[in-house]
Amino acid sequence: MPSLFPPVLAVLLAAPMLAQAQGPAPFRLFANTYYVGTQDASSVLITSNVGHVLIDAGLPESAATIIANIAALGFRIEDVKMIMNSHGHAEHAGGVAELQRRSDALVYASPSSALDLAAGEVGPDDPQYHAAATFPPVSDMRLARDGNHYTVGPIRLTAHATAGHTPGGLSWSWQSCEANRCLDMVYADSLEPVSRPGFRFSASSEYPNALDDFAHSFEVLEKLPCDVLVSALPQASTLWQRLAASADKGPDAFVDAGACRAYAAAARAALATRLASEKP
Repeated sequence: MPSLFPPVLAVLLAAPMLAQAQGPAPFRLFANTYYVGTQDASSVLITSNVGHVLIDAGLPESAATIIANIAALGFRIEDVKMIMNSHGHAEHAGGVAELQRRSDALVYASPSSALDLAAGEVGPDDPQYHAAATFPPVSDMRLARDGNHYTVGPIRLTAHATAGHTPGGLSWSWQSCEANRCLDMVYADSLEPVSRPGFRFSASSEYPNALDDFAHSFEVLEKLPCDVLVSALPQASTLWQRLAASADKGPDAFVDAGACRAYAAAARAALATRLASEKP
């Protein structure tokens, strides 16, 4: 996997100005797992006959697109039972309030991200404090904790603390099965070292554990069983290249057992570059 973090950083910094609410037609990743997000921000639907799970919700204006994408696949937003959050930035949490209103789903976020979702903006320990866009607040949430499991019928997700980009970042893993084949699916949170002007990951009083958090996150993703990867920003894990390749290769185009390790390696390199730039 090529290192895509430099262009991804540009997308993140320009995010409030981008038309991120539009996207491609929804498509199946494998078995009961589908991509229903936009061009620049991922949302993943995991389905079952007793209810569905949605991971991430895009910008506030993305909610209508996500609902339409779910419907285009033959499913209903009203059957979504859980909405899982990666972190509390507008491009991933902005649509949560509207999607919860339409579905009456339980919303799960890390303790740190839950504070951001409740406020509709990030707190002072976030590297993008005062630089990230605001979004409609979410009033009803459950706390998701590292290593815990969350189920809807046969769907069983595990939360993984992968902070650094934000203090409360979560990645999610589950299995999807079709016939006699089961694959390990991973939704990896953002790991880009993006910040407001003047913030230093190497010496932050507001977020002193940033480097330790990044190191932990890299290790988690390097070790996680991972056949199919979707990252919170799809271009950070070459999703669109894999989608193009699926026209010839079919669903196997999305399968790459080394994808999570490559994603962590690219993030590690981006952080090293950022830390070098912070030296006097």
